[in-house]
Amino acid sequence: MQYRTLGRTGVQVSTLALGAMNFGQIGRTTQDEATAIVDAALDAGINLIDTADMYGQGESEEMVGKAIAGRRDDLVLATKATMPMGEERNHRGSSRRWLVTELDNSLRRLGVDHVDLYQIHRWDPTTSDEETLSALTDLQRAGKIRYFGSSTFPAYRIVQAEWAARENRLSRYVTEQPSYSILQRGIETHVLPVTEQYGLGVLAWSPLASGWLSGAVREGREITTSRSVVVPERFDLTIPSNRARLDAVERLAKVADEAGLTLIQLALGFVTAHPAMTSAIIGPRTLEHLHSQLAAADTVLSADLLDAIDEIVAPGTDLAPQEKFDAPPSLLDPALRRR
Repeated sequence: MQYRTLGRTGVQVSTLALGAMNFGQIGRTTQDEATAIVDAALDAGINLIDTADMYGQGESEEMVGKAIAGRRDDLVLATKATMPMGEERNHRGSSRRWLVTELDNSLRRLGVDHVDLYQIHRWDPTTSDEETLSALTDLQRAGKIRYFGSSTFPAYRIVQAEWAARENRLSRYVTEQPSYSILQRGIETHVLPVTEQYGLGVLAWSPLASGWLSGAVREGREITTSRSVVVPERFDLTIPSNRARLDAVERLAKVADEAGLTLIQLALGFVTAHPAMTSAIIGPRTLEHLHSQLAAADTVLSADLLDAIDEIVAPGTDLAPQEKFDAPPSLLDPALRRR
């Protein structure tokens, strides 16, 4: 396992991080299975675990808490808030009212007295940066969080938050967690130059592109991944963007095979090769999945391999731009672009 410094914090984290979204009802992973995955991940040298309050409406946090009991000091623990937690209109967002309340809920579910990294899961357009950063700074000073970061923020919002922190003399985000894979390279155009400029750590989610780069999605083979059951439209080959992804996967699989690598090793090695990247977050549902992904822990791609990948998916290109989740609200709600 390799380790890198998390932004400018001085904290050392593994280049593969364990994501816990599949723990519980989302991935149908039991507590015993989740604990076995955590055990194996820690034994392999992974020291960063990432979860969120909305994964299974708190179930993932509870399972992570039980799995790390007695080993809290051996790992860097990260969670997130902002996404809806039920129907109540104020049980979401990044207001001081909600963040203070929900952090306590997360700490209770995790069975800890602090988290190392608390992340704003999505930018909340209804809440000012000053409001959010002020609340996070106070929670940091209270010892409930060590650092805080953003997730899936567009580049201009990262910049705005950095300036708001400076202008109001508040602590600032130290990390960004974007979607990044060979098939979704759009952040190379705007987000990664900004994170490098401001010295943010970067934790990539979905480095296997929701299973497209796991080796399970191939030409002429029935698609039976768990994600294809939950969001079948992302794997419908009558949709041009999905057809483009499959064509790219077939070419990438040939590159990996010629290099003596699995497609998973190629995909994860690509993500961790970028100099702006700190860790790739893997989200195994089973021990078998975990071990296939751990095989990429020491994978280093040559310049020739990276050039071959660039020929298949050009730098800065998203093959499925509709899945970015960072579009300005006015692009999603027509009312916001009408006078």
